Amino acid sequence: MRALLWVVGVVAGVLILLGLLLEAVRWLIIIGLIALVIVIILGVIKGRQAMSHQARRR
Repeated sequence: MRALLWVVGVVAGVLILLGLLLEAVRWLIIIGLIALVIVIILGVIKGRQAMSHQARRR
């Protein structure tokens, strides 16, 4: 009986940790996507600035 309680306790602990890990991974993916969008936007802005700067020099 004691072994069964240990097994149930360990399985419950693993499931809780797995749930927390999956939640953390989901938030990391969301943060990564936000960062990717920001980098793309900044790249477009910098590219347009460089193009307009070259056009002014001609």
